[in-house]
Amino acid sequence: MNRPRTWPTPTLTARDCALNGWRVAFCLLSCVLLTGCFWSRGEKTVGLPAEHRIKTGQLLLLSDFKLKESHPLVQELALLRDEVNDTLQLPHQNKTITVYLFEDKETYHKYLNEHHPNLPDRRAFFVQQGGELAVYTHWGDQIQEDLRHEYTHGLLHSNLHGLPLWLDEGLAEYFEVDSHTPGRLHPQYTNQLNRLIADGWQPELERLEHITEFQDLKLSDYREAWGWVHFMLHDSEESKQVLLSYIHEFQGDHKHAASLPLSVHLAQMNPAYPQRLQKYLAVLPDEYESVTEQASR
Repeated sequence: MNRPRTWPTPTLTARDCALNGWRVAFCLLSCVLLTGCFWSRGEKTVGLPAEHRIKTGQLLLLSDFKLKESHPLVQELALLRDEVNDTLQLPHQNKTITVYLFEDKETYHKYLNEHHPNLPDRRAFFVQQGGELAVYTHWGDQIQEDLRHEYTHGLLHSNLHGLPLWLDEGLAEYFEVDSHTPGRLHPQYTNQLNRLIADGWQPELERLEHITEFQDLKLSDYREAWGWVHFMLHDSEESKQVLLSYIHEFQGDHKHAASLPLSVHLAQMNPAYPQRLQKYLAVLPDEYESVTEQASR
């Protein structure tokens, strides 16, 4: 797994994150949360970090402990905006993405339990509520990975409307890996997919395309979604252009569906595209042996 860098401890001592589980991106596109309660602007700041704030680009970071704007985490999120938009050939947006950063998981979970008891137990999540794009998380060992993932969702949703769930998650999985990692590989996924292919696993993009509810996504679906995104971005210029052209169909001010599923566009490029994906993923561990060896230790 992509390991966070060692950073100075914040002004208030942060407790390590010991939560095992998968981060979640909740794209709540209405003004009614899962609790059924309307979250008015006057209520939503109650219990939320607000003592310290950093504003840079689209990022508004609100925390209950002090971080400097020069902190590596803040700088990395600012750079992530360029990485996502440059890679996907999307314009920079000015829409604010608010990150609510709690000092520790106890405070974070207490807030969730009091205000959103129906949300699952996760280290971080992204919420699109009406016009607001927000990330909720707490300081911990995996803060870099969690924030890269969830902030990517915010960047995507500031530019795109109605992106299919599997692709939204696949892109977030891709960009959560530090750009300095060779090949931008997700080491566990790379090795797991390699073993699955050796055992006869068959990719099913059409199946992923039919998943529309977050609760129906399994860990294996995140892994496969990452594989498709990595394949399309790195296999060839043709595959990359297929992905970018598809993504660009979701630009605009209103949610809408693309004219054709991405699987159809890939089939037009190469009718044997599932087999091409298998061959592509099968050689990744050899091309980036040092990365995958480190992950297996």
